Amino acid sequence: MHKKLTSRIVLLALLSMPVWAAQVYTKEEAIKIALEKSSDVQSAEQKLQSAQAQVSQSYGVAYPKIDLSATYARTFGVSDVRKKNTISQMLDETATANERILAGTLDGISYGMSAMGGFRWGTQVGLTATQILYAQGKVSSGTKIAKSFRRVSELSLENTKISVRFNVEQAFDQMIYLDSALQILEASKAQLEEHINYVRQAQASGLATELDVVRAEIQLDNLNSSLAKTQKDREVARNALLNTMGLAWNEDVSFSGELRDPTVENYPIPDTSMATIRSKRKELAQLNESEQMYQYNINIAKGDYKPTLVLGGSITYQNGKNRVFKWDAPDWDENISKQIYLNFSMNLFNGMQTRENVAMAKTDLRSTQIQKEAAERGIKLEMESAMNTLNDALGQISIRKRQVELATRNYELTEAAYKVGKDTQLNLLDATMELRSAKLDYMNSLLNWNRAYNALLKATGEF
Repeated sequence: MHKKLTSRIVLLALLSMPVWAAQVYTKEEAIKIALEKSSDVQSAEQKLQSAQAQVSQSYGVAYPKIDLSATYARTFGVSDVRKKNTISQMLDETATANERILAGTLDGISYGMSAMGGFRWGTQVGLTATQILYAQGKVSSGTKIAKSFRRVSELSLENTKISVRFNVEQAFDQMIYLDSALQILEASKAQLEEHINYVRQAQASGLATELDVVRAEIQLDNLNSSLAKTQKDREVARNALLNTMGLAWNEDVSFSGELRDPTVENYPIPDTSMATIRSKRKELAQLNESEQMYQYNINIAKGDYKPTLVLGGSITYQNGKNRVFKWDAPDWDENISKQIYLNFSMNLFNGMQTRENVAMAKTDLRSTQIQKEAAERGIKLEMESAMNTLNDALGQISIRKRQVELATRNYELTEAAYKVGKDTQLNLLDATMELRSAKLDYMNSLLNWNRAYNALLKATGEF
């Protein structure tokens, strides 16, 4: 009986699909499109790319740093620097050789002092290279933090995809249920309209009263109201599913599929042990990586207690002239300076900032550990709730299936008795309504089981 009912519902759903539908999606197609177009997935992918860039950036800190600088300057308020023999020219012919030598020396000193005051135009080009030899472990810890953050972003992307698949499956199952409900209501409406026609003919023949017609029409009005509400619910559910898929709303879109039935096919129950769940839930893996990140952050904060050692070197060309376009070719000895150095620096006191930074880093680590403990308790509760709901839904399926069988038999017997005048029209209308309600309740029990099964798979990390 159950297999026949399911086959009829699915067949009615397929036959009722409009021939002008532009697109029909299966569940697998809907999930595939959602993973490609979902804004949540695209945002998570962009964050992952940013995390990868941060890893590359962290490696760059360990490499040598090379800087090029060039300066071309005009100094105002400075006279031309010229080499003059002012003191030598003051000597007469009676000056001795020693006096002339001394005068020449003083001329050179005068020129040097004038040059020290600066030229009007100056050029400086320098190349500097530095290499961090020791930085209290900050470089390696920074790289590890970047890698952990990249792993967190990878897990976040995977978890986002799981959430998208879960949301699509839940919305898709809701659509299948509403399609089936519409077919049940349409079939019940056709059945009731046929009954109304029969009653009207019977009234014309004097075998039925106006009251019989009114009763049937009242039930038809109620049925039309339920049908209109279900159609609106289906429209909202369709738009919600399209939105989850990342598509624009389209009334021509339809969905094809059926609800899983645990009484027809055996669906495996996932491992519910916490050891297995811890290894599969992406959220716990994210918190584990975050815990490592904060541990590395403590190492960085403690690094301020230690020294920094940097090896550096530079080569600089520097030249000054009185004229803007007058340059000298670089001279290795005259206007090019070279140096190599080893820099050692260590903070001796910074107002307890390092100590407080370490304390804050430890607080962040403990907060993450507390969050992970709370997450494990929440996941365990989520799993137990999903398991209880699944078991209850499985029991409801058997009950609702039995009710459909009984309601179908009741309707068949009542209809046969009514047509030969052995039962009342009121009982027939009640039997019709009971059969319709039984079918809807059965489909709802299937929907609840599918939702609970998906929730259990998600809670155990198997989704």
